[in-house]
Amino acid sequence: MSSEGGRGKPPLKKSPGKSTRPKASDTGVSRVIIPRSDHSLSRRDVSRAALTVMKRLQEGGFEAYIVGGGVRDLLLGGHPKDFDVATDATPEQARQLFRGSRIVGRRFRILHARIGREVIEVTTFRGHHSDGEEHEAQQSEHGMLLRDNVYGDLESDAIRRDFTVNALYYTTNGFEIHDYTGGIRDIEQRLIRMIGDPETRYKEDPVRMLRAVRFAAKLDFDIEPATAAPLKELAPLLRNIAPARMFDEVLKLLMSGHGERTFELLRQYQLWQHLFPDNARLLDNPEALALTRQALRNTDTRIREDLRVTPAFLYAALLWPGVNAEQQYLESKGVPPVPALAQAAQKITSNQLVHTAIPKRFTIPMREIWDMQSRLPRRSGERAFRLMELPKFRAAYDFLLLREDSGEIPAGLGQWWTAFQQADEEQRLQMVRDLPRNGAQGSGKGRGRRNRGGRNRGRQGGNRQGGGAEHPSN
Repeated sequence: MSSEGGRGKPPLKKSPGKSTRPKASDTGVSRVIIPRSDHSLSRRDVSRAALTVMKRLQEGGFEAYIVGGGVRDLLLGGHPKDFDVATDATPEQARQLFRGSRIVGRRFRILHARIGREVIEVTTFRGHHSDGEEHEAQQSEHGMLLRDNVYGDLESDAIRRDFTVNALYYTTNGFEIHDYTGGIRDIEQRLIRMIGDPETRYKEDPVRMLRAVRFAAKLDFDIEPATAAPLKELAPLLRNIAPARMFDEVLKLLMSGHGERTFELLRQYQLWQHLFPDNARLLDNPEALALTRQALRNTDTRIREDLRVTPAFLYAALLWPGVNAEQQYLESKGVPPVPALAQAAQKITSNQLVHTAIPKRFTIPMREIWDMQSRLPRRSGERAFRLMELPKFRAAYDFLLLREDSGEIPAGLGQWWTAFQQADEEQRLQMVRDLPRNGAQGSGKGRGRRNRGGRNRGRQGGNRQGGGAEHPSN
């Protein structure tokens, strides 16, 4: 069983008996306690840091439970990297127990407790936001929670969580699992089910729509029909989320190893156009759709192989169909290719920033990848050697292969660059000599003969194939 869930051993060794799942309109709770003998979760699979946090809270006189994805994934046979702890201690009370801890968050305040190199997120049991004072709980005109620092008990905390599979609590006191919402049964049935009325819960926090899709893709679960029903209608509420938060959510969606499946679900529920509108409007173009899918597939492959990935490459791919279309439009109006690309890149990037923030550390290399697409065909003289020296050469080369694989441009140039990287010095020189003196791929106005030192520097890079890749396309 992989760490992402999947279809593995059942979470229960035997049925815990009958339970009643709270209905959307039911404000009551129904607790099921699964004893150690009836479940597969072992404390040996919980991080030592999380166990230390629980022990310290319990010794301080507080309740403490492992909650959320850590419990869910362990029941599915996975190996979660992160564990969250829920407690009845307030953030201020918990802070007194952990040196170097800090309270973070405004919408809901939590404690980051540092144990060695690990940081464990400690949350106080939540109460219903309608029970809080104005300084504790606020909602926008659309029903979105702006502040939610209302504390409660274990039962109210379970009801306040988003999905049933994330509302399971594991305690080292008896090593039991507490289930108030039918989460165990939904894990067995492989369903993502919203706790409470889905429409109300999505309005409280529209990002829950993205989380429903993300968990369904990650765990290979189905979204329960009532939970899925409001998604298309409420999708425009995503426009109310701050772009900085949306950037973080997009990384979770598309760079967690299940990006391609997540993309398909986002399209199915009409959420994608509110994340990447310029990409979405061009997906009727087979090349644009193929490039988008292939970029996400390649990202998934690299993550599974524990290779480096960067948002700059993925964003370059997702925004490229819009940039390419805008550049072609500008050129049809008489704008020369280079300024047309610059103007198109500026427009599409600005459009995207309305929806998801993109830090400059990613937009700059993204623009460099695009810019080099017009330079890679120009290989005569010293150009090929100089291009291969550039920091973003490998990313641009991988992007070129991605464009060829999608059918956007004819194959051939990518193979030339592949062979050039694999060749020795004399072979490279011969490959450049064999280029046609005229033609789109072989020439362009040169700047005259370079000095010998420049050529030598170009040769020193050696075989770059496989080295320094940021996000290879295969």
